[in-house]
Amino acid sequence: MGGGEAVRVIAGVGMRRGCAAEEVVALVRRASVETGCAVTALAAPAFKREQAAAAAASLGVALVLVEQAALEAAQALCPTRSEAALRAVGVASVAEGSALAAAGAGARLVLARIASGGATCALAESAP
Repeated sequence: MGGGEAVRVIAGVGMRRGCAAEEVVALVRRASVETGCAVTALAAPAFKREQAAAAAASLGVALVLVEQAALEAAQALCPTRSEAALRAVGVASVAEGSALAAAGAGARLVLARIASGGATCALAESAP
C-alpha cells in the first residue's frame, strides 16, 4: 500500500423510497467500523439525490451522484445481485455499482454489499 493520501474510500449506497437518512448513516458507519476504513465520499444513483444528500451531509462527506449509464457499466464488477433492484431500477447492484463507479477506473471493493431494513452499502477503494 502507498501513503494512503491518493486513495479514497467511497461508500456506495442504495435505499428504498422513504428510507431515512439516519438509517443510511448508521449503515455507512457500520461498514466503516467493519473494515477500519475512513469513508471519504458517499456515492448514490442520481435518481436518489435528495435522500443521499441528507445522509452525506450528516456524515460530513462529499456526495457523488452516479448516472444510470455509469451504474450499468459497473455491474460486471459487482459480486452481489438483487433481482428486486434489477426490477425496480434496472441494475442488480446499486450500492456496489455506485461505489465502484464513483471510485473510478481500477477501483476495488473493500466491502461487498451489506444491508439494513431499507438501505444497502458497499465500500470501494480508488486506485492509488
